[in-house]
Amino acid sequence: MDIADFLLAAAVFVLATVALGLTRILRGPSDVDRMMAAQLLGTGGVAALLLLGVATDMNAITDLALVLALLAAFASVALVADARRPEPEPVPDDAHPEGKTRT
Repeated sequence: MDIADFLLAAAVFVLATVALGLTRILRGPSDVDRMMAAQLLGTGGVAALLLLGVATDMNAITDLALVLALLAAFASVALVADARRPEPEPVPDDAHPEGKTRT
């Protein structure tokens, strides 16, 4: 068994743990739980791609892993920005003429 076989086996193991993380995305009670599970999937995907890239000596797979890592970082920033945005207060019906609400 050479190093490439070991790296491929490690990539399969990482992908198996990533598959277990899918259950949290599907069953997560809140959006934050789902996003954290998606971050775990992104990290596992990056790790698996890096292992595959080294095992097969393909630089394109390594580049793909770097792009996936960058997208995962942007997803985290988007979640935090959305969580920090205050929710608008509802406007009561009597604040509008003739009781009509704004659309």
